[in-house]
Amino acid sequence: MTEFLGPDFLLDTPAAQRMYHDVVADLPIVDYHNHLPPAEIAQDHHWDNLGQLWLAHDHYKWRVMRWAGIPEDLCTGPATDRQKFDAFARAMPALVMNPVHHWSHLELWRFFGLDGTVLSPDTADRVWDVANAALPGPDFGARGLLRQMKVRFVGTTDDPLDDLAHHRAMQGDPDLVVAPSFRPDAAFKVEDEGFAPWIARLAELTGIRIDGFAPLLQALIQRLDVFVDHGCRAADHGIERLEAGPEWSEDQLTAALNRRLAGEAPTPDEAAAIRSALFVGLGRAYAERGIVMQLHLAPLRNNRQRLLDRVGRDAGADGMNDFAIAQPLNALLDRLDRTDQLPDMVLYSVNPAHNAVLATTAGNFQDGSRPGKVQVGTAWWFNDQLDGMERQMTDLAQMGLISTFLGMLTDSRSFLSFTRHEYFRRLLCRMLGRQVQDGLLPNDRAALDRLVHDICWGNAARRFLPADRI
Repeated sequence: MTEFLGPDFLLDTPAAQRMYHDVVADLPIVDYHNHLPPAEIAQDHHWDNLGQLWLAHDHYKWRVMRWAGIPEDLCTGPATDRQKFDAFARAMPALVMNPVHHWSHLELWRFFGLDGTVLSPDTADRVWDVANAALPGPDFGARGLLRQMKVRFVGTTDDPLDDLAHHRAMQGDPDLVVAPSFRPDAAFKVEDEGFAPWIARLAELTGIRIDGFAPLLQALIQRLDVFVDHGCRAADHGIERLEAGPEWSEDQLTAALNRRLAGEAPTPDEAAAIRSALFVGLGRAYAERGIVMQLHLAPLRNNRQRLLDRVGRDAGADGMNDFAIAQPLNALLDRLDRTDQLPDMVLYSVNPAHNAVLATTAGNFQDGSRPGKVQVGTAWWFNDQLDGMERQMTDLAQMGLISTFLGMLTDSRSFLSFTRHEYFRRLLCRMLGRQVQDGLLPNDRAALDRLVHDICWGNAARRFLPADRI
């Protein structure tokens, strides 16, 4: 019987044990998409207690706490940090087989040395005391936590209007690259009430009079260039509705945009045409600048109005959508590829039913210019657990090439979440070890070592880190 989260957790073959312990366990981390606050990294933020560090921004934990019957006051409400922590400890025994159960214990054990301690009401006092005693130390500020996990690259998620002051302060750090990622979602939300005010702020920031489609694209690209000057290596698009809208002329786009900015509600065709034109225009700009374009597809957000009113966005009431993506996704990528201006891309979907669609779409647009130009991104959000990651990697391997895979990322707001890279690495080694054991892969140590090294570190490092930092 394998020990819970013990040294050989998930490593059920000799090949898996060797690959993990000898090759990937101590590799650095490139976390090329997350939601860590840049200010907290720049200022080496320290937390007063484990409740603040662990629960303040983690909608994964809030969601399962509610499911376990914990009232909102003890999740996001006015209760004290200790009361919220105790509530989470009460919920923990109910979380078995949910990934939060594994993640939480990996975080306690790897960061705080609480190996073997299973969180429950009986152990809550000890966990609280041990963690809180460690938090004032230099290894438990924001930068110390990253250092503990050997994180070399952090790709934050940033609005084009952000001033990037904290990124600027961190440029030149010899140990850690913190790069902004360009997230222009607000420019695509043509129907939203906040669209016109956001465009007005963009115009003020750039000094460009946005009175048509071309000036809008010009202003966005001006901000993109500021991001590039601050080390940006990726853009990120959160896509809640995917359309390949009509391909309109610039005059048609300008007329539709100006009507919207004047307060008229756009028609579905107008909104889709503007979004599609922005997608293509920005995609070409990314290709020209060597920026990786990430597409996060199919979330259905803010489904519970009462929670949105009380807590706000990202509170744990988002789910997966089930709209069809194959036709519009292929059409949009083709519009960029027609003129050989398709950037490097990473495709994610929150819906596991899309795995095969993403893999076959990525295969459609490989052009031989580099390995894995169009990537299937790691299992995202609700798929970020053992079964989901295994399904995603199996589909990628069988319909594409897992050897070019960029591997794991956290997509998290938590500084403790980097143990998920360990979780992923162990699972990858288990999958490959079983293939070796079953005679489906040759037991070629050099080839296997190179494969796991590249997936866990090398591929992402070559894509996102400066050459002299690899």
